[in-house]
Formats: sequence, C-alpha cells, structure tokens
Amino acid sequence: MSYCFASTNKGLEKLLIEEIKQLGATEILETTAGAQFEADELTIMKINLLSRFASRVMLQVGFGSYRDCDDIYKIAHKIKWEEWFSHKHSIKVATNAIHSPLKSLDFVTLKVKDAICDSFVDKVNFRPDVDKFNPDIKIYNFLTNDTITIYVDTSGEALFKRGYRQNKLEAPLKENLAAGLIALSNWTPEIALFDPMCGSGTILIEAISKGLNIAPGLNRSFGFEKLQMFDLTKWESLKLEAKNAINLNVALKIYANDIDRNAIQILKDNLKYLKIDGIENLIQFHNMDFLDVNAPEATGILITNPPYGIRLEEQDDLASLYPKIATHLKNNYSGWDCFFLTADLRMPKLMRLNTSRKTPIFNGPLECRLFEFKMVSGSNRIIKSNDKSV
Repeated sequence: MSYCFASTNKGLEKLLIEEIKQLGATEILETTAGAQFEADELTIMKINLLSRFASRVMLQVGFGSYRDCDDIYKIAHKIKWEEWFSHKHSIKVATNAIHSPLKSLDFVTLKVKDAICDSFVDKVNFRPDVDKFNPDIKIYNFLTNDTITIYVDTSGEALFKRGYRQNKLEAPLKENLAAGLIALSNWTPEIALFDPMCGSGTILIEAISKGLNIAPGLNRSFGFEKLQMFDLTKWESLKLEAKNAINLNVALKIYANDIDRNAIQILKDNLKYLKIDGIENLIQFHNMDFLDVNAPEATGILITNPPYGIRLEEQDDLASLYPKIATHLKNNYSGWDCFFLTADLRMPKLMRLNTSRKTPIFNGPLECRLFEFKMVSGSNRIIKSNDKSV
C-alpha cells in the first residue's frame, strides 16, 4: 500500500472521498480541495481511469522534516528514484507550500531536481533530462512549516482532461467540475436533463458519460504508464473491463440549447471524441434564446453555468436579465429542479426567488455558488428554505 493524495475542486471533496472509497482507497482523510488515502497499485490505476471528480492522483515517495534547503536535498537524494523510473525519462519538478519559512520555492524546486539527477548519476552514471513543457515524469513537492512531502504524479495530464473537448469556447467548465454539478443535482439517467446555456456542452457530455457508464479516462493516457512499479498487463485488463461495462441501452433524455449556433456545433464535434457510434442522437439540440425555450419535459433537472459579469456594464445587463429568467422559470418550468452555477452571488436576490440549496464551490480561483431553485409543480411559487448561508 502507498500513501497518496488526490486533488479536486474545492467544494467537491466529499464527492471525491465517497468515490475513491468505492474504488478501493482506504484510510481516507479529507483535506481542502482533495483527500489523502492509502491505495495499492491496482486501486491507483482504477482511480485514474474511473474517477469523475479527481483532478490528479499523486503517490508519495518521500517525507521528512527540514530546517533549510540542504535538509530538503538530503531527503530527496535518499529516495531510490531508479526504482520508480529510468534516467531515460524526462522530468519536471514543481513545489507548493503552506506556511513554509523558506523564502524561495524556486530554490526548493532546484534542490530537489539536483537531488534526483545526482541520485541517478551515483547509481547509473546518467542523469535524466529536464523538460518543463512535456515531461515523462512529474514530481511535486509540498511543504508545511517544517515538513516536505515528495510525490510522483500518476495522472500525467490533469484528470479533467478526458480527451473529448478538442473544441471549446471561452472559460469552459472543467470536466470534473461539470461531473460534480451533476452529482450534486442528484440526476439519474431516467430523469430529463437540460442545459439551456450549454456552451461547448461539458455538463451534458459528462451526463452522457455517467449515464452510459463510460469511464472518464478511457480515451487518454496516464503518467503511471511510465512508472516502473505499475503492471501494464493489469492496466490493459482494467481498460477492457471498463469498455465492456459501457451500457448503450440506457434511454437518456438529454436536451441542449444555446443562443450561439457555433456552440451547438462545437458540442456536436466534441461528442465524436467519445468514440461511440450514434452518440449525437442522445441529445436534442436547440439554437434559441433561453427565454424562448419551454421545458422539454413535464419534469426534470436543469443545470447551467450562466454568464456572470466582471465589468460594471456586464453586471448591469445581468441585473436586468435575472428577473426575466425567473419569470420564464415560473411560467414554463414548474415541476423542474433548476441549478445555476455562478460567481454572481446577487443572482437569487435579483431573481427574487428563494433558493432551496446554496452549495459553495470553486470554479478555478473563482468562489461560486450552485444555487438550487425548486419550481413547484402546478404553481409559480418557489419552495422556501431556512438556509441563510451564502
């Protein structure tokens, strides 16, 4: 068993913990934007392949206390790097810290890189190359005020890069955040799902992936494939098992709309990268203003990430748009559970609707809320909530 750390979006930690527990992780400890856990080789591969919420999975290879950079060099030099990867692999080292007394994290990065290269010279008389842009192996250092933990990255590209989003619009949602929104909405495949401002379609593609049980990492490669401790025969078996688990017989009710015709075309193009014949037939597409689109089913779940203004003139535009959205929901979406992810915390007040839930969640560095509005069937009222949190 190895000590590991999986990162995620801040706000998705509990979803991540439940997921990696089901995949075989043990001794799980929640942290901000992630979770520490223990896992064997097979479980690490499973999490990389199957996790919908993780951003990256890192495997601990070193730990120790330090007072200065010389201590850090010694800790890194003691690691048997040649047991993890070959000198023929290129490397990149990065460092993050919380409350570290050291003045330069760049110097820490340099010392660990030197320790790795010196260790290889000592053992095999060769040193790995450094590649800052496309390395074979990524090494991460994490410093507290007096300890350093050194990890090798098992993911390679971040796990939210599923491989299907070849075309995208500005500021798209990351795939694991979109998957988190779907999970927080309690959507299941028999329920109609609608994104009225779908952009390049990340929310809807993640829903299809979940509904058909398509493994998120099925069409990409991973960092662990270049680490010597991982059995690639087991990996091929895992991938085959995941392919066989896809269920194309699930009847999904997925609806997409965007006012931008180009966005709908990008969504259709991205669907092709899931490599499932006929998958575009699982979505009904519309190209209209949301305020002109009636509910596509009697009941369902609406999830969207509406625009939120940064400039003052944009905020003024949104202040006039939100009441129109509220009226449209009340008149046309009774019986629907509506979720809006936004960094604009004015939204419920300007819509003059009561939220039934307000979930804090981060979209990159932006602090957002996932606002839930339960539209009561047969009425234009909103279920009131005692939730006063923002």
